[in-house]
Amino acid sequence: MGGRVSVGPLCEDAAVGSAPSAPRQPDLLDGLDPEQRAAATAPRGPVCVLAGAGTGKTRTITHRIAYLVRSGHVAANQVLAVTFTARAAGEMRTRLRALGVPGAQARTFHAAALRQLRYFWPRVVGDRQWDLVEGKLRLVGQAAHRAGAGTEPEVLRDLAGEIEWAKASLVGPDDYPAVAARLRRDTPESPERVAEVYRTYEKIKNDARLLDFDDLLLHTTAALEEHGAVATEFRDRYRCFVVDEYQDVTPLQHRLLDAWLGDRDDLTVVGDANQTIYSFGGASPRPLLEFTRRFPEAVVVRLERDYRSTPQVVELANKVIGAARGRPAGSRLRLVGQRPDGAPPRFAEYDDESTEAAAVARRVRELLDAGVSASEIAVLFRVNAQSEVYEQALTEADIPYLVRGGERFFDRREVRQAMAALRSAAADAPAGPLVPQVRRVLAGVGLTDQPPAGGAARERWDALLALVELAEELAGTVDGATVGHFVGELEQRAAAQHPPTVEGVTLASLHAAKGLEWEAVFLVGLADGTLPIQHADGDDVAVEEERRLFYVGVTRAREHLWLSWALARGSGGRRTRRRSRFLYGLVPEDHPAARVPRGLPKATGTKARCRACNGPLMATLEIKLGRCASCPSNLDEDLLERLRAWRVERARELRVPAYVVFTDATLMAIAEQRPTDDRALVSISGIGATKLERFGAEVLAVVRGTEPR
Repeated sequence: MGGRVSVGPLCEDAAVGSAPSAPRQPDLLDGLDPEQRAAATAPRGPVCVLAGAGTGKTRTITHRIAYLVRSGHVAANQVLAVTFTARAAGEMRTRLRALGVPGAQARTFHAAALRQLRYFWPRVVGDRQWDLVEGKLRLVGQAAHRAGAGTEPEVLRDLAGEIEWAKASLVGPDDYPAVAARLRRDTPESPERVAEVYRTYEKIKNDARLLDFDDLLLHTTAALEEHGAVATEFRDRYRCFVVDEYQDVTPLQHRLLDAWLGDRDDLTVVGDANQTIYSFGGASPRPLLEFTRRFPEAVVVRLERDYRSTPQVVELANKVIGAARGRPAGSRLRLVGQRPDGAPPRFAEYDDESTEAAAVARRVRELLDAGVSASEIAVLFRVNAQSEVYEQALTEADIPYLVRGGERFFDRREVRQAMAALRSAAADAPAGPLVPQVRRVLAGVGLTDQPPAGGAARERWDALLALVELAEELAGTVDGATVGHFVGELEQRAAAQHPPTVEGVTLASLHAAKGLEWEAVFLVGLADGTLPIQHADGDDVAVEEERRLFYVGVTRAREHLWLSWALARGSGGRRTRRRSRFLYGLVPEDHPAARVPRGLPKATGTKARCRACNGPLMATLEIKLGRCASCPSNLDEDLLERLRAWRVERARELRVPAYVVFTDATLMAIAEQRPTDDRALVSISGIGATKLERFGAEVLAVVRGTEPR
């Protein structure tokens, strides 16, 4: 969505070539289970679909839209469906086209707002359209420099993230310090300094007449809220709204949705509170969980039949989420597997990460030899930095892979060449079947009958073949599709970054895997400190979000699921890591790694006790502090401030966020317990051998009140 914002139509897509004949009309309700059918045929009005992982939510909501259109309740072009990724929006458009309702709009929140802002800008602003900022780091860097904040790349990324969170949460610069303090946010600079960077960033951006992506939502909301004629025209145009992944809406997105709706209630929302994993960006499941409070007459349908995964994977997923604390009633979906039995999930423990990666590569090779496609295999990890060792292991095993979040498909040189060739051919293409014509054109840019042996040539060939497969899909859903129609489909997908499937094992973070699925999934690096991530420790809410992230990873697998962890990072390193606390109770009792390690927090083995009253400790923060929340604190405030100052200095030196050194909760525990030697220091939860070796002497020096160096 880069470039200049120009005036365009409110909702019409540019057509390429003449309109194809109408798609084939399937019987809409055939093949839907009773719950899916109930959701699809629910009366027009507020409908809430609580859809567990793998229960067919996209199928359900697209059939609902088609049913409302076929039944005459709404015209196709009066429907606006919004979701959170371009890929999900593209999938919805593909399915709606196959169901005979290509006129229904399916877009991301930002894409929908951009089109509306383009259309209404002359009336609400009047001057030239403002340009969109492709990436905000340059402007954030200028703002940070003026505000006296750090300008290292890591700091700028964290500052940009805080600005995005604040805008998504409807928090302005003046209110940011108080809100950040109330929510105990781990900020890259002091809250006051972040607020100054935020304020300066907004001034620089507005003076240059630029918009960032959050501004698209803010300005569109303002146009609808402050201009009655604009709101009237929009609400006359769109009558029916569908929101996918409703558990992930931010306060800003929800306010835009309210502006779209006005006083109407023709709204269908679909979501799963168990898959809320974007709280760091301002997302909240509260609107989903409180939907029936807002709309007491709403129809609520629960989808719990899992058609994606084997019963063995489903059982494990239920155990993962069933162990969550404080689950609200609206999130208590229990999946019921509908597929035939499969192999049980496999667990494995390794001495170090390279050994773990090599074992994963060997198992991937076994799956490939057994006939599983490389594109049906994924290796998922908590943080992107874990990708490197798996890239190396797969390369050594001569296994093709794709890093999700790497080079975009439509930016690849061979794909750009192919699209240029297809555009040239579209004008003179003779009548006839689409796929053979596409093959002939792509033969001119390198598509051969047989694939090359491997390497970069094979990657290029695979990309071209993916375009052929996309042409096959279009020909199968649209009668009489031509090369011109295919070019239009490709350009729409390129604009939405909705690529076709390319052969290669997927390497992706757990967050990037949301909404996707594979035949075989490897969940790797499942060690405490990585999952849950270290900076979540001490915060029960954050730890539970990490559990939901693990649940999302488990539910990506259809048939094969592998869970593994390493006890050390490098070969020959000290084996000080523990497997993730989320795995206890999941690993079979006869597994060599089933033993519960010593020193784990409560709920994974022994019960921790309060050092003041000897009562059991339940919450993660209580365990870290070593006392009940109700017992008096002996916190040394001066020591805590000295520790924080030391942490800021060390984080700057290491060029990492402050929480990577120690979390706030760990510093509080140190300031309460005031350890005097290594043994006392490592008794504090969150301080292991690695932390002791790296920071122990300095921390003890701070506690003693002497210089840490």
